[in-house]
Amino acid sequence: MSLSNTRIIKSALVSVFSKEGLDPIIHKLHALGVKLYSTGGTQSYIQSLDIPVSPVEELTGYPSILDGRVKTLHPAVFGGILARREPAHLSQLTQYHIPEIDCVIVDLYPFEDTVANTDNESDIIEKIDIGGVSLIRAAAKNWRDVAIVGSRAEYSHFLELLNTQNGELSADNRRELARKAFAVTSHYDTAIFNWFNKDSGEYAFKQSISESESLRYGENPHQSAVFYGDLTAVFDKLNGKAVSYNNLVDIDAAVQLMREFKDGDPCFAILKHTNACGLARRVTAVEAWNAALACDTTSAFGGIFITNTTVDLATAKEINKLFYEVLIAPSFDEDALELLRKKDQRILLKIKSFDVASRSFRTLLNGVVEQDSDLRAETLNDLKAVTNRQPSGDETDALLFASRCCKHLKSNAIALVKDNQLIGMGCGQPNRVDALRQAIAKATLFGFDVRGAVMASDAFFPFPDCVEIAYEAGITAVIQPGGSLKDQDSIDAANERGMAMVTTGVRHFRH
Repeated sequence: MSLSNTRIIKSALVSVFSKEGLDPIIHKLHALGVKLYSTGGTQSYIQSLDIPVSPVEELTGYPSILDGRVKTLHPAVFGGILARREPAHLSQLTQYHIPEIDCVIVDLYPFEDTVANTDNESDIIEKIDIGGVSLIRAAAKNWRDVAIVGSRAEYSHFLELLNTQNGELSADNRRELARKAFAVTSHYDTAIFNWFNKDSGEYAFKQSISESESLRYGENPHQSAVFYGDLTAVFDKLNGKAVSYNNLVDIDAAVQLMREFKDGDPCFAILKHTNACGLARRVTAVEAWNAALACDTTSAFGGIFITNTTVDLATAKEINKLFYEVLIAPSFDEDALELLRKKDQRILLKIKSFDVASRSFRTLLNGVVEQDSDLRAETLNDLKAVTNRQPSGDETDALLFASRCCKHLKSNAIALVKDNQLIGMGCGQPNRVDALRQAIAKATLFGFDVRGAVMASDAFFPFPDCVEIAYEAGITAVIQPGGSLKDQDSIDAANERGMAMVTTGVRHFRH
């Protein structure tokens, strides 16, 4: 670290919301002979430490007014912060009796916490910090001469600088503090804008995530990667190694899938490369697990497992027989958790909620696309029977189950379902016929009788070929969006074979 162009801190303005961790900084500044200025509650806090502090009112000649909305917004404060330490500026400070301020310590009003905890607009508006943001920006702009501590997160780092350098900060120190300070104001302004914009109905790509975590590597070992977000808001991590980039992509897909099945009887899903290769609903957790595994015992190896129910010991014993990357559940029985933790590299996540973001983002070319997340799930009322034969009650239930499975497979996608179990899936194919043939072949490979199963497609059938192939395999009912100019060809093919077909009017492509 270069210590060139050092500046000795002789005066500091301290105006913070959170006092946690401030005590040792104040004591150290006092020990270094730094003159302290402060406002309101921070001033009272410093006085409670029996450390001398001058109120900002002595500089401005004005008290705090407008219920505290205006305290520091005055040339006597900002002049001392923004003045370059050169003759022309310093002479003006002398002329107007403005003292130099060498350091500013600020912690902003907790706007995001307030938004998270109340819908009261007045309370939220009052937590939009004006003076604090202005102080941060002023001090960060003048980083060549002034040190800025822009949030509580920097208290410990700043204290270390004070202790190791006795109040002398290098240009490198001050520039780094300024960089972090502008990150604080940028994030703060983004949060405020997004709150104002949330009900506008207008898209505006402004995102700022303060939490970040370096990952071992990206999609492949030669790619570096960082996760921006707070996983602790979604999961309690109970066991295992660090979560990887690929883990995160699969975990996201798993949560979105299980959101469709979070209610009702126990359900288990097994995912590989974001696609469900096994999914089943049963009366007990262990039965659901065994049925999901039976869908594709080969692909399950090294997969991501997720359930909507408590993992008990019987289920844990079965899961423990197989190598996996991640197991996600709303809860774990203690004896089950004790068993699963014996494999210390396996990641165990206790999910707090199956809710997912209402908007999704993706980088493309030299920009970003934003869209509404696909949260639509078809119900009985969305189904339109288009064939002469109406689906039976059991077939209708199976069709809805299949539709939700198919929605989470990469396009082109086909899902085959029988007895609340995904018995065959075809995904990521360049045409729907290949997807269907893949689904039938997988079902047959793992010993399932396709006769009596139902089929879901993520998009319409432009030709009757898939209906014809499905009939030959013994599939009895079909659910698809409809909307092709040649819908009637597929409907006619189903009618000729006595099959039932329903359309939903909703397409679920997943690229």
